[in-house]
Amino acid sequence: MHRSWQFDIHGRRMAVMEWGDPQAVPVVALHGWLDNAASFTLLARRLPQVRLIALDLAGHGHSAHRPTGQPYYIWDNVADVLALVDELGLERVALLGHSMGAGVATLFAGAFPERVGQLFLLDGLTPLDYPADQLPGQMADALLKGARLSRRSLRPYASFEQAVAARINSRWPVSREAARLLLERGLRQEADGWYWRSDLALTQPSVVRLCEQQITAFLRRLTMPVLLVMAEQGIGMARVEPWLGLVPDLELKILAGGHHLHMEEKPAEQIAGWLFEGLGRDEPGPGSAVDQ
Repeated sequence: MHRSWQFDIHGRRMAVMEWGDPQAVPVVALHGWLDNAASFTLLARRLPQVRLIALDLAGHGHSAHRPTGQPYYIWDNVADVLALVDELGLERVALLGHSMGAGVATLFAGAFPERVGQLFLLDGLTPLDYPADQLPGQMADALLKGARLSRRSLRPYASFEQAVAARINSRWPVSREAARLLLERGLRQEADGWYWRSDLALTQPSVVRLCEQQITAFLRRLTMPVLLVMAEQGIGMARVEPWLGLVPDLELKILAGGHHLHMEEKPAEQIAGWLFEGLGRDEPGPGSAVDQ
């Protein structure tokens, strides 16, 4: 069973799912783009001896959307993670991130290396990077697309099962069980059907993006042990290989499975074992409380 709770950041509601013993070692988990905190359910079932704390990132799941017209920048999630860690009263934590959540975890750990004891990354290492000379054109394109967003609207699914079938057959396919877990938290029912809770603005390209030099600076500050688990049928090693040599203490593992490998039975079991083993190497424990 999980526990659900919320906290506020400047009037915005942030939603959290939590599993395990509240007195156990805390691990803060960050999900991927258009997923939600429920994506860590299978891992949580295999880690009863860990306090797994999964945040619905802004605009996802049960967390509030950002104000209308405010873009979704990946670095704004870093401020929300900091607010969560402070809300929990934790001086240092372990971070677990999948895909986009892995990029958020890397940025947080690079900005606050003294507050991260372990970094566990699943099929992702960094935010997307772009050549600096392409950024002006990409800014113009993003602004024009954003101006058209107000004319778009979501069409509902006629049934929950129709939405499940759509999620199963999306760009990154998942099992029926995984799709149901994600959609039980990711949909809302209204009179005319089932709608995504996630903010439509999340589908828009970023107005401002990071370039290679910026990401490099964050990676070089990852002084904690980093375990990177890549999926054989995931985003592809080409996405992460250029960065591997920049991380001082990185261990790479590759597992059979798709992009959401932590939501597949066999990979989830292996990942849970590695995560628990890695937590035992951090002394003192990553959940040290902040001195009051």
